[in-house]
Amino acid sequence: MKASPFLTESEIGTSAYTHLFACVTEEDGSFSVQVRLSNTVKGGNTAWGEEVTDCFETASMLIAALAAEFSIPTEHIRIEIRMHNSTDGTRH
Repeated sequence: MKASPFLTESEIGTSAYTHLFACVTEEDGSFSVQVRLSNTVKGGNTAWGEEVTDCFETASMLIAALAAEFSIPTEHIRIEIRMHNSTDGTRH
């Protein structure tokens, strides 16, 4: 499998991605962040990736940074959070 860098600009100079989906999953004291960037206007522009962070706040910052980098509006962002036990003192 060959990996390529994110396509950040389309031919017309606008962001190549219009939607962001992120899933944050708590796993043994760390947080896995899986993201999918897509363009609903131009089919075929899709990118995905996964990162492991040490805290929920860092996971949130990664999602916010991606949304800002690709100028994705809030109404086109969907976030799913999967926690083992939300009362263990983890701040949401």
